[in-house]
Amino acid sequence: MLNELDERIVHALAEDARRSFADIGQLVGLSAPAVKRRVDRLRASGAITGFTVRVDPSALGWQTEGFVEIYCRSQTSPDAIRAGLERYPEIASASTVTGEADAVVQIFAADMRHFEQVLEKIAGESFVERTKSVLVLSPLLRRYSSGAPR
Repeated sequence: MLNELDERIVHALAEDARRSFADIGQLVGLSAPAVKRRVDRLRASGAITGFTVRVDPSALGWQTEGFVEIYCRSQTSPDAIRAGLERYPEIASASTVTGEADAVVQIFAADMRHFEQVLEKIAGESFVERTKSVLVLSPLLRRYSSGAPR
C-alpha cells in the first residue's frame, strides 16, 4: 500500500509521465533525487508497472466508441473470456462485472460498419450467449490517473 507521499508522486506521473523529477519534487516537497529514489522503489515493488503515452483514438482513425455487455454460456471462466477477446485490437478494455452481464468491453472502431463487424465477431464466439451494446455519443469525462481518487 502506498503512503500519501508516494500516492502524490504516482498521481503526478499519471497526469504526465514525462514530468521531471524536479517538477514532481517541487509539487510534493522533495528533492529531485529523493523523488527518483521513490520512483525507483515503486517500480521495483511493482506499484508502478510502466510508463506509457495516451493517444486520442480519433487521431488513429477510430471514430466510433461503444460498450458491449457480454452474456456468456454457463461455466465460462474469466480466463476463457479473456482468451476469446484478446485477439481483437478494437477492444480497449474488458472486465468481468456484477449484475446480469458477465463482462463489459469497450470498443473503438473506424465507423459504424466496423463496430458492427466487431460486434458480430464477438457475438459469434463459442462462449457468448448474447450481447447488448451502447454507442458513445460524447465522452464527458475521462480520467487516466492511477490510484485512489483524491
